[in-house]
Amino acid sequence: MKKDIHPENYRLVAFKDMSNDDVFLTKSTAVSNETIEFEGAEYPLIKMEISRTSHPFYTGKSKLIDTAGRIDKFKNKYAKFKK
Repeated sequence: MKKDIHPENYRLVAFKDMSNDDVFLTKSTAVSNETIEFEGAEYPLIKMEISRTSHPFYTGKSKLIDTAGRIDKFKNKYAKFKK
């Protein structure tokens, strides 16, 4: 591996999903003023609103909510083009 290709602040950072409190470690250069104690060590903390553990696509909990009737309007509009 080449030497001196990574920035000086490339280090382990804890990312926390605020919707379900899941924490995972990865290397990053993200800047943070907060820290967290995780697995016996202290890491810089980056808070996220959504991650792989809470995103509907990855959890399989996505739902189609059509409150304005957009799907019905679309089907009615283009029904005349049906064969």
